[in-house]
Amino acid sequence: MGVPHGVYRIGDSGEAVAEIIGKLQRLGLLTGGHDVYDEATAHAVRGFQQQRGLMIDGIVGPQTYRAIDDARWRLGDRLLTFVVSHAQTGDDVQALQAKLQELGFAVARIDGIFGPDTQRAVTEFQRNMGLPADGTCGPSTFKALQRIKPMATGGRPDALRASEAVRAAGPRLSGKTVVIDPGHGGFDYGWEGFGLRESDVAYDLAARIEGRLGATGVRAYLSRGRDQGPDELARAAFANETDANLCVSLHTDGSANPDAQGVATYFYGNDLHGASSSVGEQFAGLVQREIVARTDLLNCRTHAKTWDLLRRTKMPAVRLEIGYVTNPHDSARLADAAFRDVIAEAIVVAIQRVYLPPEQDAATGMLRFDGLTV
Repeated sequence: MGVPHGVYRIGDSGEAVAEIIGKLQRLGLLTGGHDVYDEATAHAVRGFQQQRGLMIDGIVGPQTYRAIDDARWRLGDRLLTFVVSHAQTGDDVQALQAKLQELGFAVARIDGIFGPDTQRAVTEFQRNMGLPADGTCGPSTFKALQRIKPMATGGRPDALRASEAVRAAGPRLSGKTVVIDPGHGGFDYGWEGFGLRESDVAYDLAARIEGRLGATGVRAYLSRGRDQGPDELARAAFANETDANLCVSLHTDGSANPDAQGVATYFYGNDLHGASSSVGEQFAGLVQREIVARTDLLNCRTHAKTWDLLRRTKMPAVRLEIGYVTNPHDSARLADAAFRDVIAEAIVVAIQRVYLPPEQDAATGMLRFDGLTV
């Protein structure tokens, strides 16, 4: 069954809610027979979201629904194959990728998405095992995977490959491609407070970053126009089509608590499956430290998440939550054009520092726009 339309929360009922409750029960997260989205359901959803690196709100939207659906699959439950128009996703795909990586077959990233790189790894494994090398994981391939034990454990070959790709790209920014994703847009304004809209702040910051990157010779693309609001799947697809080196998603945060404040940066990762983007994590740390060093925003640190934009982009991606528009201090800073320029420069400098070898790198907060390697 496809993803149900809408968002489901406490008090809702109907066929889609019954399906969600049934899946949570089969996952062992919910007990008892009921067909209304009650507090017990919301509690189960929050636990699932925390476990899976999703936004923890107890509400089932499209992204949480897809994650619940993915969680029901175990390796061997179904035939796995690469479908160009609709890639298979699930815990079984993630388990397959982890097994292939343990055996030394190159998987770009353990993300639970059966893409072309996973198909190539399956084909190579089949060829080595004397099986029909069709890239489809069926009964004979499952049996072979179960029989073979890894010769060595530990290490992150995917991380080594990702680091080597960064090194091979060279230190110069000129010629690289970066996608800048201003969050929300269209009729989706995001958080609002003190006369600011998240979508407007994000777009303004994106334009400032785009201009600075363009001046260094970077091909910079915005994922949306000023009045557009594509979903995260569309934004990730756009980023992948550009064959970008990096992707930066821009947001501000908000809370019912006016004291909530600060900046946080997120990268792809999920401790449950031991999956993460090593370069994404490095990039997130660089961005976070540069912004904290150059501003008076509270340091809310970096965190691993499995949000669609982070998971589905082929390149390292980060998402920034730059201040709370619902906080008096943060909103006053974000309303200042000069402060937005400081944020834009911090992000551009962090992009440069991803590619600088240690001997050419500068201390956090010290590298300036006019000192970039173009």
